[in-house]
Amino acid sequence: MVEQGFAAPEVCKIVGITYRQLDYWARTELVTPSIRDASGSGTQRLYSFQDLVTLRVIKNLLDTGVSLQRVRTAVEHLQAMDRPVTEVTLMSDGTGVYEAHSPEAVVDLLRSGQGVFAIAVDRVWDDVEKSLPKAKAKSGRRAAAGGS
Repeated sequence: MVEQGFAAPEVCKIVGITYRQLDYWARTELVTPSIRDASGSGTQRLYSFQDLVTLRVIKNLLDTGVSLQRVRTAVEHLQAMDRPVTEVTLMSDGTGVYEAHSPEAVVDLLRSGQGVFAIAVDRVWDDVEKSLPKAKAKSGRRAAAGGS
């Protein structure tokens, strides 16, 4: 079965980027078309659905303020992963790009996969609450909610 390809004008419309951006990213090998690359004057690049997803991720990261150089590092990480990218959640603060493995573990993609750990306060709250006697757990919630 032959996968449907998307030509540059359609890709630009779907992803929300300019032809200039798409062409630059292809020439600099940020994202090369998976179905058919340009092979000289007059030939047309054809992008796969997966390429569209990658391009949209790039656009979203750029829209948050992440530099193209940092986006390139994050995309290289995504392309080298052993698992499907649909299982990945990316986060950005406009500078860094992070991959959330779980609510407790986030990986900084720009620092060679260095772990960044998150603490879900609601889970800590529940754990502490479960370890207290019943009467004290109820009074703890009221105090934190602003009651006395």
